Amino acid sequence: MLFSSPVFLVYFLPVVLVVALSLRRTSWQNTFLLAASLFFYAWGELAYTLILLASIVFNYAFGLWVDRARGLPSERLVLCAAIAGNLLVLAAFKYANFAVDNINALLDLLGTSPIELDPVHLPIGISFFTFQAMTYVVDVYRGNAPAQQSIFRVGLYVALFPQLIAGPIVRYRSVAQQLVERHASVDDIAMGIRRFVTGLAKKVLIADQLSAVADQIFALPTSSLDPAVAWLGVTLFGLQVYFDFSGYSDMAIGLGRMFGFHFPENFNAPYTSRSLQEFWRRWHISLSSWFRDYVYVPLSARSRSAGWGYFSLFVVFFLCGLWHGANWNFVMWGLVHGGAIALERTPFGTWLASAPRVVARVYTLFVVWVAFVFFRAGDLGHSFDYLASMFGASDPDSALAPLSMFLGLDVLVWLGVAIVFSGGWMPAARSRVQQKLGNASYSVVRIATLVVLFVASVSTLTAGTNSPFVYFRF
Repeated sequence: MLFSSPVFLVYFLPVVLVVALSLRRTSWQNTFLLAASLFFYAWGELAYTLILLASIVFNYAFGLWVDRARGLPSERLVLCAAIAGNLLVLAAFKYANFAVDNINALLDLLGTSPIELDPVHLPIGISFFTFQAMTYVVDVYRGNAPAQQSIFRVGLYVALFPQLIAGPIVRYRSVAQQLVERHASVDDIAMGIRRFVTGLAKKVLIADQLSAVADQIFALPTSSLDPAVAWLGVTLFGLQVYFDFSGYSDMAIGLGRMFGFHFPENFNAPYTSRSLQEFWRRWHISLSSWFRDYVYVPLSARSRSAGWGYFSLFVVFFLCGLWHGANWNFVMWGLVHGGAIALERTPFGTWLASAPRVVARVYTLFVVWVAFVFFRAGDLGHSFDYLASMFGASDPDSALAPLSMFLGLDVLVWLGVAIVFSGGWMPAARSRVQQKLGNASYSVVRIATLVVLFVASVSTLTAGTNSPFVYFRF
């Protein structure tokens, strides 16, 4: 059930919001929201709802076990068992086919019969809810939050529908008190609606428009790709991913706020970054900070040597790439980012910090765009061929797919809109407009703008141009 689908907008959200806000006790609201969230997940993954329920029960039990084992010799062993159990489920559903394919490639070289394994279905959102559930146990182990005695609260933390499918990944300690007591004020509901409509417009009015042309370009044979067309394709895709995923995050944060939950920000104008280190402080913040706190910091603490620090960095980005998909393309995407950040720890990073702003930003976008080729292309062969086209290393017959074929007026308009609104200037612009208009007039203009955006988004959805969120496949 997509946030941008008529079923969600017309039926599910209004009913759930009205019923939840009418329940006076937080415990009643928690029970209702948990039931609604399970229904939301079952709508698209009925057969795999048991996996979600099993994750809730498993991590609830281990949270209590870790708490009771505190100070005992078995404490770390219990934690390791909890982590292993979570990762085993993720590996079974997400990486089994990938592992078998790679093993079979080796067996083929050895002349041995391959292993037979039917395609394993990937449950929607399993990467997100597994990491979130695992975070609960680790937070209890570290003493960052008390073990939750109510399985319904743990269940709601893991399965709450606004962030269940594609994040942001919420730390348990940040919402532990909100699970016990919260209140959605009128201001919270108003802010949530504004944030949700903004995210919906990002997804439907910008991301979906860019994706249509990006898909056409990446579907072309690389023998037909002129460098300008290839750069246009990856630029459109980079902007599409940003507005698609930041739009989802806005919608999730807005939905949570309507119910009294305060979720962390997930994006902060990443395309204005002046280095890859800064980029990852602004892009998919909940995931990058998760890997930093739960993988990099514990791993790098084992040694203070520079070599071990670089090793830890590459392990993190290898895992980050693999988390995004069971495909060597995603691993390469992660390693490109890891390599750039490693480079920035050398004297090059010192030079970059003092370089003109435009130079630093061009460098950052260049690396991000090159990496996005691996993120978008179907396989490594396609990725390297596409990169060859970008840098003019191939000899394309550009007459088959000239740049003018893709740069119609509509594409130019949406490309311009995307570039402008990815610049991070909106908060300052809103503040200036509010100062000039005054609070009353500004409120009228803001409401009118939201109504226009919502009507335009719904009209676009009615026309049938909606597509799934990019991060739903992770």
